Amino acid sequence: MPIYENTLYPAPFFLPGGHAQTLYPALFRALELPACTVQRITTPDNDFLDIDFHHVTPGSPKKRLAIVSHGLEGNSKRSYVKGMVRALVRAGWDVAAWNFRGCSGAPNRTLHMYHSGSTEDLNSVIQYCALRGYQDIVLVGFSMGGNQILKYLGDPDSNVNSRVQAAVVFSVPCDLVGAAKAMDKPSNAIYLKNFMRTLKDKITQKHEAFPDQVDISHLHELKTFRDFDEVYTAPWFGFKDALEYWKESSSIQFLDKVKIPTLLISARNDPFLWPTCYPTGQAHRSDYLYLETPAEGGHIGFVRLADDEYYWSEIRAVEFIGQVMGV
Repeated sequence: MPIYENTLYPAPFFLPGGHAQTLYPALFRALELPACTVQRITTPDNDFLDIDFHHVTPGSPKKRLAIVSHGLEGNSKRSYVKGMVRALVRAGWDVAAWNFRGCSGAPNRTLHMYHSGSTEDLNSVIQYCALRGYQDIVLVGFSMGGNQILKYLGDPDSNVNSRVQAAVVFSVPCDLVGAAKAMDKPSNAIYLKNFMRTLKDKITQKHEAFPDQVDISHLHELKTFRDFDEVYTAPWFGFKDALEYWKESSSIQFLDKVKIPTLLISARNDPFLWPTCYPTGQAHRSDYLYLETPAEGGHIGFVRLADDEYYWSEIRAVEFIGQVMGV
């Protein structure tokens, strides 16, 4: 499919560079949405997932649904999720914004939480929504949530639900090995420190719930994703080490198998991404994968200041979904 390396995203003049474009929405974008319906569903392993349902017409569900996945240590209340929810609802889509295990404000029941390549919970959300009667389902994801979506769509073991018709993902660390290198750069220290703080908080909660299974004696020594994934993620999920976890969970290896129209947008100045996270070769070979790499945008940024209050990413998602679905 065509690769648009020069997609025009006009970044605001007062936000020069990827870091400013990344931080601005997190610090300064405040959104309020109408009340949603929160549904807690049970997973096959007797854990739970919390889903925020936003309806075009309250009390009268549509047949079309967009499922929105947040990023690492995010949740359904983040501004980038709420902005996308608002845009999709206004475009006529009911929306299910779901929370990864342990991200909705309540610790999950089981020892394991989530990881970059785990698609079982996404599948559970899709199956639940299909059983609610939604005929056409599209997937929208950010960063790690986008990696999960791409892996789900391309992994032959996923058994993709036939009602899933399209996907749009943003700022995706398709190559987790490269993304880990990017996060180790000194310029990303503030982001890494914040991620590690919240991950360590969850490990402490896990220790309180499972004191015999979670060792926190060296938790304070962990400084990087490699440190964390070596000690917790890899052994918990059956990987030999962090490197094996990253390699097996990277969605880039599954992109050739994606069989529904999928738009991947990652800014070339994204501070979280390594050059290997831009799958130009896969997009060239694919009949389904569209790749856009605007020069500006940061990580889940794409700030746009206008009277309609939409960010550029929200406009592009609605446009692409509308083109694919003919709505």
